[in-house]
Amino acid sequence: MQPRHRVSHLVIAFDPMEFTIYRAKDVELIEACKRKNAQAQKSLYDHYAGKLYALCCRYIKEKMEAEDVLIIAFTKILDRIDQFKGEGSFEGWMKRIVLNESLTYLRRNKNMYQEMDIEAADREPDFEKLESHLQAEDLMKLIEALPSGYRIVFNLYAIDGYSHKEIGEQLGISENTSKSQLSRARLALQKSLRDSEKNLIQKTI
Repeated sequence: MQPRHRVSHLVIAFDPMEFTIYRAKDVELIEACKRKNAQAQKSLYDHYAGKLYALCCRYIKEKMEAEDVLIIAFTKILDRIDQFKGEGSFEGWMKRIVLNESLTYLRRNKNMYQEMDIEAADREPDFEKLESHLQAEDLMKLIEALPSGYRIVFNLYAIDGYSHKEIGEQLGISENTSKSQLSRARLALQKSLRDSEKNLIQKTI
């Protein structure tokens, strides 16, 4: 299943000529990797490792464990690169392998579904005000700070576009557990955003 991103307002601009050149170089690199060219394999890793590692870290908090998962996933990418037929995004194809490997790791570590008591959010934070002050990086830090179970389900549902049924199948949990984790993740984020809002207000006083 190909993740369906829910972020609809994101606009990406690119120069068609630059994009064509980039695609051509990508194709050359992929073909060289299919021939088991060691230098091409290294170049592929160097080019994409940062993005793929960031994906691992969205699901696996322990940095060393995330690095191990990335190495395993990248080995599978190189082993299966013949399966990529040039249809769709090569980066997206690699990310699906990395995400699947991350989920395999999580299924082996089922103590990730810890919960904590969260004071119910009595109101929505002022998202427009926060949007002008909080960068995407700050928002990702708030998500990263969520307890593991909340963070994993939130990432799968809100960022990578999985349904609760698919999340349940991937993680070996019920749909209701997935829904509960998502609800608690949202409450936790609302609380963190309210705290951020209060801090912004105090700074302006």
